[in-house]
Amino acid sequence: MGGHFDIPLNLPHAGTISLRIARQISRHGPDFPPDSQELLRHLGELSALLQPFMVGGDNPPEAEGQRVAEQALRLGRRIVDEIETLKWGEDRLGQCVRNLFECLEHGEEGAAISLRAGEHPDSAQRP
Repeated sequence: MGGHFDIPLNLPHAGTISLRIARQISRHGPDFPPDSQELLRHLGELSALLQPFMVGGDNPPEAEGQRVAEQALRLGRRIVDEIETLKWGEDRLGQCVRNLFECLEHGEEGAAISLRAGEHPDSAQRP
């Protein structure tokens, strides 16, 4: 399947992308509807999980990196579920989701799940 980049694990950049996702979601605030609380919780957990690697600028040792990546992927999937439920998907947000999954070494899954988060299949940003 095309539409994604295959890159090695990059937790620091995944952290940066998690902040971009949060920034895109924040456009729906400041008075978030009650049904958005799960989405906000998952976003907070994802940012907290990846923040130490943004500060340090490096991936941890391989085993820990894979454990963190798996947690981040689970949160990313939940975030997309909530975006879809709330009908908040849009092209830029979907692009960020694809980029997150690419940084977590799951580019093919990211290419598919980003469409659920609103990325246009023919987006100029889609490889």
